[in-house]
Amino acid sequence: MAKKTKSRIVSVRLISMAMTGFFYQFTRPRTSPPMSMLKYDPVVRRKVLFLEQKKRGNK
Repeated sequence: MAKKTKSRIVSVRLISMAMTGFFYQFTRPRTSPPMSMLKYDPVVRRKVLFLEQKKRGNK
């Protein structure tokens, strides 16, 4: 039986570094580096750094 090919797009979760538990979910190309960006965290009501936590499968 042939192996399945991996998807070119992966779904990732960006977690707030303010430790509020708030997150954003994005899709990115598999070949790109891990994401990090400044975005608004409504819990602390300011922009904070969000880092990619882990890759998630499309299930």
